[in-house]
Amino acid sequence: MEGSTNMRLFIVLVIVCVFGIITFALTAAILGTLNKRLDTIESKLPSTNSLESTTSTTTQSPQNLTLAQLTIIPDGGCTESDWKKAIGPTTGRVALIKRGGSCAFADRAAQAPKFNVTGILFYNDGLLPDRMTPIEVSLGQDNALPALFLSYTVGEALAASARNISFNVTVQLGINLKNLSDFPVGNICADTPTGDVTQTIVIGSHSDSVPAGPGINDNGSGSAANLGLAIALSRLFNTPTYSKYKYRVRFCWWGAEEIGLLGSKDHVKKAKTSTNVGERLIDYLINLNYDMLGSPNYMFGIYDGRTAKNDTPPIALAGSRKITDLFHDWFNQQKLPSTLTDFSGRSDYGPFLAEGVVAERDRYGQMLGQGMGGIVGAAYDPCYHKACDSIQNMNLFAYEKMIQAAAYVLEYLGRQDNLKAWLYPTNGI
Repeated sequence: MEGSTNMRLFIVLVIVCVFGIITFALTAAILGTLNKRLDTIESKLPSTNSLESTTSTTTQSPQNLTLAQLTIIPDGGCTESDWKKAIGPTTGRVALIKRGGSCAFADRAAQAPKFNVTGILFYNDGLLPDRMTPIEVSLGQDNALPALFLSYTVGEALAASARNISFNVTVQLGINLKNLSDFPVGNICADTPTGDVTQTIVIGSHSDSVPAGPGINDNGSGSAANLGLAIALSRLFNTPTYSKYKYRVRFCWWGAEEIGLLGSKDHVKKAKTSTNVGERLIDYLINLNYDMLGSPNYMFGIYDGRTAKNDTPPIALAGSRKITDLFHDWFNQQKLPSTLTDFSGRSDYGPFLAEGVVAERDRYGQMLGQGMGGIVGAAYDPCYHKACDSIQNMNLFAYEKMIQAAAYVLEYLGRQDNLKAWLYPTNGI
């Protein structure tokens, strides 16, 4: 009887969450303004300098590098061993790096100073139609090297020439600097009024988008899902027959994710040094991150805890793997396909994971039916970081299932008798 009651309550939670889809456009539009003006700003983050190509207009003089030879960095340049396998010397040269590997571009750039390069040229990998042209990337505020992102065609031409030592290819980078004025960037967090503040479940999503478009999928979808979960849980907590969790749940919307995870990094940095009970990093049991949940050519993606970076604290590994399996089990129960993706720290879960806080098309078609499995060889989201990332860019079927999976996992975690022991077993896995 108790199991049946819990199931009905979970169904209510899912239904309420899915109800949020109806108001999704309005919610996404509201969340899109979070970074512009907030009366309660958690922090003011430092301003950034943007590196732009010489076609940009600016009042400052271009910063031109002297002619420098090219050196190819293989395998994506994610690790020091990749750089040690460079084709040619690195000191005083410009590194040429093809898109690839499982790390963020900021991680690749962080390796560069160790090898004394004077600049970095990234280029696309050409694996899909939307991976031919240059893309906008962020190298974080610690990067001091000039860097540009090239198209696949230009990058391959440079790579072919660099491999031919008789060509003696050199490049000169001309970059205009544009100083941006200071502006407030805020994180917003809302807590359940009950639950142990020293045992907190954090649910996060970033509220910003890139300037090129409205960012409805990236990341209005994650932000709206986060808000839907918060509203649903609030309503259920006010239902007499629904027992509240013994853990506090903190819902957070991070600012400035698109320019280097600045909002979540700032939050974690402050939590590491806080002495206020409930605001310390040790008070956080787990961080669940939701980003781009409704891609038109979707996949049911689950971060694979087994692929966490080598420098991830061991204490976070066992719980991260359990969360992967928990999501995977739900999709299996629903007879839905799912796809494991690299747990590379590229989104706002990265700063939490770094501190030890637990964070296939034919098969889709066979399981979902003809026409429902997506398009082979096409991008998951052809409007990624583009003006067309609008409300029409959403796959509502996929979005609904992702929200249901998120609701299931939250309910499962909230009902654990000892969530800390479940996430951080002393004997590991």
